[in-house]
Amino acid sequence: MVALAARLGILVIHNDPVPETEIWRMAPDGVSVHTARFECPRPADTEYVGSPAGALANAPDVVRGLDQLGRLGAQSIALCFGSSSFFGGPGFEAEFVAAAGAHAHGVPVYTAATAITAALRASGMRRPLLVMPPWFTEPTFRATEKYLGEVGVEQSRQVQFALGPEWDGIPRYNAFDEGAHWTVDPAEVHRQAVRAFHDPDFPRPDGILVPGSGFPAHGAVVPLERELGVPVITSNQSVLWYGLRHAAPGRAPEAGAGAHGSLFTRPLPPGTSSGTGSGISSP
Repeated sequence: MVALAARLGILVIHNDPVPETEIWRMAPDGVSVHTARFECPRPADTEYVGSPAGALANAPDVVRGLDQLGRLGAQSIALCFGSSSFFGGPGFEAEFVAAAGAHAHGVPVYTAATAITAALRASGMRRPLLVMPPWFTEPTFRATEKYLGEVGVEQSRQVQFALGPEWDGIPRYNAFDEGAHWTVDPAEVHRQAVRAFHDPDFPRPDGILVPGSGFPAHGAVVPLERELGVPVITSNQSVLWYGLRHAAPGRAPEAGAGAHGSLFTRPLPPGTSSGTGSGISSP
């Protein structure tokens, strides 16, 4: 039996199976992943447009999750809900972490957006192609673009993953709740990303970013990197990489790099600390 090298905690919305599924799949031997769930703050049949950081951190089910993950011995806790940071801006991280930390028994807390920012910085990615989940809507597109600009991305271009025609009658913001995440094929993520990457009407991106925690893109990362020759970053990949680098800095997760992307060969960029969204600069 392999001794545990790291115990990572994740906070996930009530009906999202993707972060724990993908993070478990990517985690090296000796790393355990522990999940706590909270009710998504998006009211039913509406578009999500953000949550106050303090209100989210102090919601009863979030508090319960932080308390339980802290008491079970997690070495870091990630909020796998990037949209809250995109709408709240870089200041959301500091406020959320400060409020959440009071419930986590001293365990460092960070957000998926903090991890994404660090991953972009470590990879030197400044002009990414964003492959957006099919349930994101215009407010989230604008919020994501604004957030990335504020943390140092020079230019980004967005393309939304297209579901099949059977989803045409369902409002985009309800597609996730209706089970669209179960139908996403990584091979189709790869195909659509390659087509958008080579669009002759736009400058060549220097990488690909998939910002949605609930969007199952793990299986497309390595094929995209091999075919396009640029780094590919996903939200869940970033959460694991960032958590490992903080929780187990002496452990080298590079053993899985061939299977899970070049990000796992990279150190945290200088000046990165848990819970803070430092800007992007050359690695």
